Amino acid sequence: MSAIQLTDLRFAYGKGPEVLRIPTLQVNAGEKVFLFGPSGSGKTTLLGVLAGVLAGYTGGVEVLGRDVAKMTGTQRDAFRGSHLGYIFQLFNLIPYLSVIENITLPCRLSAERRARLNGVGLEQAAGDAAKRLGIGDLLHKPVTNLSVGQQQRVAAARSLIGTPELIIADEPTSSLDYDHREKFLELLFESCKAAGSTLLFVSHDRSLMHLFDRQLSLPGINKAGT
Repeated sequence: MSAIQLTDLRFAYGKGPEVLRIPTLQVNAGEKVFLFGPSGSGKTTLLGVLAGVLAGYTGGVEVLGRDVAKMTGTQRDAFRGSHLGYIFQLFNLIPYLSVIENITLPCRLSAERRARLNGVGLEQAAGDAAKRLGIGDLLHKPVTNLSVGQQQRVAAARSLIGTPELIIADEPTSSLDYDHREKFLELLFESCKAAGSTLLFVSHDRSLMHLFDRQLSLPGINKAGT
C-alpha cells in the first residue's frame, strides 16, 4: 500500500510560474524517506500540498489512500489532525498555550488520535515524549519563554503524540545540538516503527541520509525546479 502517491502534480502560486511539476512519486506505507534539495526547489511547497495546507494544484494527490483534492477545506483539516503529524519549519506553536497544552493539542482536537494512546493518559503520554526530548521539566512553561531549540522539541513531541500514520518533518533538527538531535531521531524512529508510521523527512543535513530507507532529491523528481 502507498502512503503517498502523486501523479502529474503541478502547482503554482497564483498566476506565477510552476513551483512543482512532479510526474510521479510513490512512498510506501511504513517507509522512512529522506528528501533533500536546495532552497527554492519546492520542498516546503510539496509538504504543504501533501498535508492539505495548499490547494489549487492539478494532478493526483493521494495520501493514506485518500484523494486529497476531493476533500473540502474542513475535511482536509480534520484528516490532517487525525492522521498526520507535521513538524513545521517555523514550529507553528500556539503562543498563549503552555508546553503540555501545545503537545496534547492534536489529541484534544481528534478523538481518533486520542484513541490511539491505547489507554495511556493524555498528560502521561505528553510527559513521556517531552522527557525523552529533554523538555520534561518545562511542561507548564509558556512556549514563548523557551529557546528556539526547546520550541522545536515541543513541536516534535506534538507531532508524535497519538502515533499518526504519516509524519511529515520539515527541517526538524535544524535548531538542535548534536545530543538533542540524536535523542529526537531515536524517538522519531522508535515511534514510527512502533506505530508502522510512514516518515517523510526534509533536511539539508545529508549526514543523516544513511539512516533512512530511501533518499530523494527534489530537483530530481521536480521538473519545474530543473
